[in-house]
Amino acid sequence: MRWEGNEQSDNVEDRRDGGGGGGGFPIGGRSIGIGTVAVALIAGWIFGINPLTVLGLLSGGEPAPQVQQQGPAHKPPPDDREAAFVSTVLKNTEVVWSDIFRQNGGSYTPSRLVLFRGVTPTACGTGQSAMGPFYCPGDQKVYIDLGFFDTLKNQLGAPGVFAQAYVIAHEIGHHVQDELGITAKVDQMRGRVSPAQANALSVRVELQADCLAGVWAHHSQQSKQWLDPGDIEAAMNAAQKIGDDALQRSAGRAVVPDSFTHGTSAQRQRWFGAGFKSGNMQDCDTFAAKSL
Repeated sequence: MRWEGNEQSDNVEDRRDGGGGGGGFPIGGRSIGIGTVAVALIAGWIFGINPLTVLGLLSGGEPAPQVQQQGPAHKPPPDDREAAFVSTVLKNTEVVWSDIFRQNGGSYTPSRLVLFRGVTPTACGTGQSAMGPFYCPGDQKVYIDLGFFDTLKNQLGAPGVFAQAYVIAHEIGHHVQDELGITAKVDQMRGRVSPAQANALSVRVELQADCLAGVWAHHSQQSKQWLDPGDIEAAMNAAQKIGDDALQRSAGRAVVPDSFTHGTSAQRQRWFGAGFKSGNMQDCDTFAAKSL
């Protein structure tokens, strides 16, 4: 992906110098070591976009840790290559989704993306690096510790800058859902169904975000022609590595379909591919699909 030299977004907050680092991630009075961080990262992908879910699972129901007050957010330094990449991808999602919303008679309000280390306050509770990237509907922000990209490459087996771009685009897909009112409707439905049915709803939410990431990739490539051979395959590989079935196997667990909240590897690849092939947001209606 030839991303250097392209316009960067102004909607990036850099909180990485705001504390929260150190020798582990404090959860419920405990500290998570490197081995547990890998498990927690997997859990972050399995259990959805609300960080409170993962916090409860990891802490045994104990309260989330208190986070020191952050200083004012600022832009990343201009010589930070990883931050520049994230800002470039984010800017392109803003351009693409603004165009798509305008063509459909609407308007798109961009999400802000927060870079942090360790822990950070969010409107959804305490965000932690161990969750991996996540979107918080409460403040309409995407949160990411850039160390996750090392985990994506080295522990989850999904290298490549476009695999990283796919991760960002997936989280922005959740923001698009929020903008369209889908998030609020699904949250209301979750309160009226069984846990297994709630999981099934989550799968459709996540697969739709994958499809929307594919829609972005389609339009991005049409306008920029910045993808290299193998980039789409890198995104497909990332989708495969973070399927619920693949994550459960890699964690040494039995594959339990009723516990799925993001979809299988094949489903995640299928829906990203569908969005990329057509570039049509209307083809991402996972809620109407009889077969995922």
